Amino acid sequence: MPQRTAEERKEYKRQYYLKNKEKINKLNNEWKLNNPEYNKEYFKTDKGIKCNRINTWKNYGVIHNDFNQLYDYYINCKNCEECKIELIEGNYGNNKKVLDHDHHTGIFRNVLCNTCNLKRR
Repeated sequence: MPQRTAEERKEYKRQYYLKNKEKINKLNNEWKLNNPEYNKEYFKTDKGIKCNRINTWKNYGVIHNDFNQLYDYYINCKNCEECKIELIEGNYGNNKKVLDHDHHTGIFRNVLCNTCNLKRR
């Protein structure tokens, strides 16, 4: 079976969710009730932050052989690999840290500031 592009995977997931929305939500709610340790407090821990970030990358279509290694690289990267500006954590600012990837293949390219990432698209 040929490998799907990132856009094809995204569209497949969207269509699957639309067809199975009620079932998926029911399973998610049951899982949350049966796993109380995975609550909002968990996602404030280092392990929870890592898990959430890696899942976000996967949902965006990033492809990598070892996401643990990629996460360590991302966390230890302090400057934009294109313009060399100091990066900040968080959701706001032109110099916030982002993981750049090819939107067609999903392959990781660099850790960049938000400004350089937007120019690269």
